[in-house]
Amino acid sequence: MDAPSFLTAQLIVNIVVILIVVHLLLGLAGYSTYGERKISAYIQDRIGPNRVGFDLGLPFLKFLRGLLGLGQPLADGLKFMLKEDYMPRGADKALFTLAPMVVAIPALIGFAVIPWGGTLSLPETITIPLLNWTIPGGDVVIAGANISVGIIYLLAVGSMAIYGITLAGWASNNKYAFLGALRASAQMISYEIPMGLCILTVLLMVGSLLPEKIIGYQVAHGWLVLAHPVAAVVFFICILAESNRTPFDNAECEQELVAGFHTEYSSMRYALFPLSEYIHMAVGSAFFTLLFLGGYHLPLGFIADQHLLHPENTSILAVLVKFGVFLGKAVGGVLTMMLVRWTIPRLKFDQVMQVGWQGLIPISLVVVVMTAVMVFYEKTTWPWMLAANALLTLVLLGLLPILPRATSNKKVRLAGSRFYPLEGERVRTAPTSAAAIEDRPSQGTVAV
Repeated sequence: MDAPSFLTAQLIVNIVVILIVVHLLLGLAGYSTYGERKISAYIQDRIGPNRVGFDLGLPFLKFLRGLLGLGQPLADGLKFMLKEDYMPRGADKALFTLAPMVVAIPALIGFAVIPWGGTLSLPETITIPLLNWTIPGGDVVIAGANISVGIIYLLAVGSMAIYGITLAGWASNNKYAFLGALRASAQMISYEIPMGLCILTVLLMVGSLLPEKIIGYQVAHGWLVLAHPVAAVVFFICILAESNRTPFDNAECEQELVAGFHTEYSSMRYALFPLSEYIHMAVGSAFFTLLFLGGYHLPLGFIADQHLLHPENTSILAVLVKFGVFLGKAVGGVLTMMLVRWTIPRLKFDQVMQVGWQGLIPISLVVVVMTAVMVFYEKTTWPWMLAANALLTLVLLGLLPILPRATSNKKVRLAGSRFYPLEGERVRTAPTSAAAIEDRPSQGTVAV
């Protein structure tokens, strides 16, 4: 008995991949908070979460106590669910509630076109035993949706979250929230342009919108991060800006805007905002992996031509290994974003706009033109493209000293300060106490 015409092996695989990846992203978002705390603690010479396990305060589960603090995300989730849900007076009730969902939904559907595990070969016909249905099989793509405009879908869905942020700021009836929403909108518009130009650079090289074709091109010709390092750096910066991550987190700048666009949110409605941010980071890292890091591919051709990570290896074991490699690269991208946050200070908002409009957009335009010229003359192998990128970098470094300088961020001279002492005055900033300069003050090796 034939199954309904719409039911195919590809549709079943799509549903299974969606269910698996959605839960993986939710788990990754939860434990990204743990990773963020641990990384910041390491950089600041602290310990970070190390007490909350999975014992739930029950004596018979004391063997699950501690566990390096791995239960911290669970405790945070329970805290958000049990906190009082607050709505300010004068807020638009419908939009105030809708905004977190509008932010979270695009984050959870953006991954759909990413081919996490490549292609899986199934029999030409598959029989479902319980229903006695026969469905067509063949080669299926391990993705949530196998569509021909995959890259355009990713770009379109990724930019939809700004609507939720804008709604949250406007519906809160709070000037700080609204100002944060305006900042996020301006930043999103600014950094969508260089991001799109970087994607156009990749499409000029590959000649296809299909994610699987982009990976196949990199398998045959080398990862595009080697051919286009400038575009890769610009694209990664745009991902940081699109995710509102430091140094581009001016939409939630606590020194100026209390908490930014989500100032008035609490409980689970607030929790959806950081959850969506971490999911955006994960999907953005997967997007970067797809475009510039070869997707699920690793350069293992010296082992065998048809090793497990080769696109033409379509066995179930190869799919599982590819899925793990792709996910590992995406997690590495998320960890890199966390390191950036705790290493580079936040830019001022005028500097954010300046970096986008006066820096990244001109550079990405030049990269697109350069790529088009190289493609026209058929010089697209990675050594040629790397040489062209190196030449472009040298030209940019040569132009940098003669470009006009901004005057809004110069230090103001403060007479008598550390940097501008009074005439005849000698400023000393180093400690003079013996205990302060002792390497081991707790041992008491220096008499105070």
